[in-house]
Amino acid sequence: MRILIVAAGSHGDVLPFIALGAELRRRGHEPHLFAIAVFEPLARQVGLPFTALGSAEFYGSLLRHPDLNHPTRSLRVMAQAMEQVGEMAWAALDAAVVPGRTLVVGSTLAFVTRSLAERHGLPTVTVHLAPNVLRTLHAPPRHGGPVPGARAPRWLKRLFWRLIDDLVVAPTLGTALNRHRRAVGLPPVRRPMHDWLNQADLVIGLFPDWFAPRQPDWPAGLALPGFPLYDSAPGTVLPPALEAFLADGPPPVAFTSGTATARALDFFTASVAACRLSNRRGVLLTRHPDQVPDPLPPGMIRVDYAPFSRLLPRCAAFVHHGGIGTTSQALAAGLPQLIRPMAHDQFDNAARAVALGVGMRIAMRHYRPATVAAALERLTNDGAMKRRCAEVATRLDTNTAITEACDRILALVQHP
Repeated sequence: MRILIVAAGSHGDVLPFIALGAELRRRGHEPHLFAIAVFEPLARQVGLPFTALGSAEFYGSLLRHPDLNHPTRSLRVMAQAMEQVGEMAWAALDAAVVPGRTLVVGSTLAFVTRSLAERHGLPTVTVHLAPNVLRTLHAPPRHGGPVPGARAPRWLKRLFWRLIDDLVVAPTLGTALNRHRRAVGLPPVRRPMHDWLNQADLVIGLFPDWFAPRQPDWPAGLALPGFPLYDSAPGTVLPPALEAFLADGPPPVAFTSGTATARALDFFTASVAACRLSNRRGVLLTRHPDQVPDPLPPGMIRVDYAPFSRLLPRCAAFVHHGGIGTTSQALAAGLPQLIRPMAHDQFDNAARAVALGVGMRIAMRHYRPATVAAALERLTNDGAMKRRCAEVATRLDTNTAITEACDRILALVQHP
């Protein structure tokens, strides 16, 4: 079976689809990943065929866009990105379809996969990495602004989603999607982030129900196999300089603002100052040297990338943006978290981590050295939180999310 996999987003968004592709290939199928060019080396590491949708230069310009991590204006940036790669994506995917033996798998914002399935009558799978995109009239996910609470009347929640669609989604993602659909001869979609988002033969949420309890009005048949927890090819080790740093002193605090930004100088500057105030060592994770103070003081190190599954168990705490991949790796490591959400799914993930008792949230405007130092002091000395972190980590000792997800995907095309 030829399986076309389309993953939109940054490293944390694409790595789970590389894991899915690797497992499908191991089972004898023909997966092919379509994503931005910077992810080709990671796909090739596991033998996964790859087609680039957008260049490394295009990706770099996105990361430096001032609105990419804004709670609302980011949708316009993402819509513009969709339009820039849309024609290329459609041509590549349309040419890859083999009638009668093709299945398509797409991430939340890989709208092109729904259009492709509609045009060719293909079995289709939509994979959501985080629960915030699953709308509900029961306990709505958190966002950057006011959201009706679980006890709010349903009419208010319906109105809230309608206003989001009409005022935020329609002028941005909706416009980009429908311009593409008109170009390929498909009818427009009125509310793409509403029911249409989950019009697939199978919808998978790659998170466990103890992190986001299943809501009564989520898609019927929604599969929740758990967190993928894939961050590198087997055998990947920490960079030698980082390994030496970790061995040379007490466990440090790790800091990241996520891979989907190249505009985090203020964050890393405050983080370095917080470490100096609290007499802690720190690991700064960013591929962009201009995001960190130069020179760094003693006890600090910057690295381009380190697999969280290998780094975090050797740290004292983790300060991050709240991306779902980052949050899940911290949960698996049993590590206290200080979460500074900026946009996208991050507010909801932060709220769920706080509700689990494994971390604290800090607003961007409050991310100042003294405040961060005080928060780190609490995180690293709170015995109850440390015990809770350890308890939650045991839930992830055995992880079968990728194999279970592949079982469900292949069940669509396997006949008795």
